Amino acid sequence: MKQLRNQKGFTLVEIAIVLVIIGLLLGGVLKGQELIENSKVKNAVNDLNGITAAYYGYVDRFKSIPGDDGPIATLNARGGTWATLVADGAGNNNGVLGPLLAAVTFTGQGTNDEGDAFWMQLKAAGLITGNVAAVNVAALPPNAFNGLTGVTTDGSIMVTAPATIWSGTKLCMSQVPGKSARAIDTQIDDGVGDTGSVRNTVGASGLNTSPGVAVAAYDDDNVYTICRSL
Repeated sequence: MKQLRNQKGFTLVEIAIVLVIIGLLLGGVLKGQELIENSKVKNAVNDLNGITAAYYGYVDRFKSIPGDDGPIATLNARGGTWATLVADGAGNNNGVLGPLLAAVTFTGQGTNDEGDAFWMQLKAAGLITGNVAAVNVAALPPNAFNGLTGVTTDGSIMVTAPATIWSGTKLCMSQVPGKSARAIDTQIDDGVGDTGSVRNTVGASGLNTSPGVAVAAYDDDNVYTICRSL
């Protein structure tokens, strides 16, 4: 009986202190996750803005569209990192980045598509960082969400109606979580996934889904490919 009387449990004060500590730890973890997510969104927005600026900087400097500039002999003759460009790094200089690049936005792209040449030429010009000699998928910059950043000129993607054409060059990022996709769209555009200068396509987790049909509302449980018009 004496031994039983000496055995004591936790007091209410001690339990309360433990619960407060657990709450603080959980709050810190959740806050840390939020900061990480916000940092990725900021990184993605900065990348989209930076690449847009690089695109127009290239056009202003060379009077040609990055990716379409060429032929290869003309580019190599500029010296420096330009001399390391291979055939995939040159376009046909017809004033159009293409042909249509929707289906191959995040896959291997050769000279006929000018998709990887877009990135190779921006790198050679010093307007973005990266390995100038990288070709095909390796030429595409990674994004903050472990996806890729590609380019497309297909006007039939992410349209609001069958007769609508979304013309021009679009920058696309794959594997963007729903919350982040909504935040990017809201910061740059109108927050609606199928209108304006930023639009989406529902993707598959872990895959670099090419842009296609757009949906208006963002779902936190989905991942998206988002595209921004230049």
